[in-house]
Amino acid sequence: MAGADIDKAALEEGAEFRPAFNSDGLIPAIASDAKSGELLMVAWMNREALQRSLETGVAHFWSRSRAKLWRKGEESGNTLRIVEVRTDCDQDTIWIRVEVGGDGVACHTGRTSCFYRRVTLADPKDAASARLETT
Repeated sequence: MAGADIDKAALEEGAEFRPAFNSDGLIPAIASDAKSGELLMVAWMNREALQRSLETGVAHFWSRSRAKLWRKGEESGNTLRIVEVRTDCDQDTIWIRVEVGGDGVACHTGRTSCFYRRVTLADPKDAASARLETT
């Protein structure tokens, strides 16, 4: 995991993993269920969280609100065991396909996914009419 400059072709087609952390030293990490493909959560990783995730096979993240590293499930038992790690073309996003341990829920609210609310429009021509519907 190196962060030095690299040409676009090498970045997009090469075999070297060079995650592009943002100016805060973070990279978004998308977690989906390895079997169903369902989107479970989106969190942030710093270099240490990514390294620990790769080394242990268990998802680690950086909590922006608590300003600390955390292992998913350290309190709830609902760990995310990594099945596969991917990155996008410019290596500025991480996608982990996981198996959820514990009770099988990824959201701290006790739901399977953090994406349990749908945005709906009361008036399809007015974005200000957006409301949330729990699914």
